[in-house]
Amino acid sequence: MPRNARRAQLLDSALGVFVAQGYHAAAMDDIADRAGVSKPVLYQHFPGKLELYLALLDQSCDTIIDATREALKSTEDNKQRVAATMHVFYDYVADAQGAFRLVFESDLTNEPAVRERVDRVTTECASEIATVIHEDTGLPDEQSRLLAVSLVGMAQVSARFWLDDPRDIHKADAAQLVSSLAWRGIRGFPRTDEPS
Repeated sequence: MPRNARRAQLLDSALGVFVAQGYHAAAMDDIADRAGVSKPVLYQHFPGKLELYLALLDQSCDTIIDATREALKSTEDNKQRVAATMHVFYDYVADAQGAFRLVFESDLTNEPAVRERVDRVTTECASEIATVIHEDTGLPDEQSRLLAVSLVGMAQVSARFWLDDPRDIHKADAAQLVSSLAWRGIRGFPRTDEPS
């Protein structure tokens, strides 16, 4: 198998083990078994469990950051931007592979390298959103950033709550409901090109 394909296979297998067992309980033996390879093959690609976890975490973080960036670029209509961004978080937590658990529910957040990556999701998503807020409203960077972090927090926390809540609200309905709440708040900061 080509090196890149093998690496992808190992990351996929590791995801299943880490999501099911958490970092501390997961063993490299379990990951190698799930991938159908020997431990030496696993160690050829990743020198240790932490390096494997970090590679997987980087991949998971990039997924949501890139999706947020694309949602913001998908339209110039800010109401639709809010909805598209909210849907990114709901889609992310609803993914059957459960990668969001590594990012938002990691049992290794006391490890500085993990904390840095987990924080990167909020930081980079908020940075993208803050740029739009600043450009549209003329608010100072610090205020735009605070509003953006608040929107990211609303998206992430509500999506995780929705996933774990036993009541049955369809994903699209839940994302739309929360995006309506977010839009009602953020539209209070009018675009600078709108008449007052």
